[in-house]
Amino acid sequence: MINFTTLIIIMSSIINRYFPNLSEHQKSQFEALEGLYKEWNEKINVISRKDIENLYTHHILHSLAIAKFIQFTHQTSIIDLGTGGGFPGIPLAIIFPHCQFTLIDSTTKKISVVQAICQETGLLNAKPKVIRAEEEKEKYDFVVTRAVAKIDMLMLWSKKLIHHKQKNAYPNGLIALKGNIEEERKLLPRHEYAEIIPIQKYFEEPYFENKCIWYVQI
Repeated sequence: MINFTTLIIIMSSIINRYFPNLSEHQKSQFEALEGLYKEWNEKINVISRKDIENLYTHHILHSLAIAKFIQFTHQTSIIDLGTGGGFPGIPLAIIFPHCQFTLIDSTTKKISVVQAICQETGLLNAKPKVIRAEEEKEKYDFVVTRAVAKIDMLMLWSKKLIHHKQKNAYPNGLIALKGNIEEERKLLPRHEYAEIIPIQKYFEEPYFENKCIWYVQI
């Protein structure tokens, strides 16, 4: 039987395979997530109990597809809209320690888990916040999100949250992790600039078939 420590090493190695230049501190942060999410998920269900064993592939690596799409420059400000259990915000904050992340959700219990995990991993560049997207007053360079709403609603919220001072290779905008988005294409106005990138361009695991990154310039 594989013991818990060995399981963590095996599962976290998938992160090291796709991101080989992580610091030892970053590696330790990613390895810590397994135990922390299992512990907290027993108290507050932020990840499907059936899916917790797939934490590194289905949640952490999925979140990190955004880090393959764009390398955020220093001091980029990013808001994770509807962060739930901290995805994609927590993995991205580990990968980009020089950027500032605000992780928002309207559910207090979920944000309490996110807050605890940020504290226990020493993630100082992530600020969890209980608030609805419509109520947020701050402005950011990018909105990131995963499985929160359809693209028309995401764009509506994002336009209120994005400022227009540019500092990255991509203009400021929305970066959404989505599944099969064919039915949502019609919701995107023709004049909007958007790119849709299959995640299997970055990660070979079968889980990512039909999953994509949707970037919309705001």
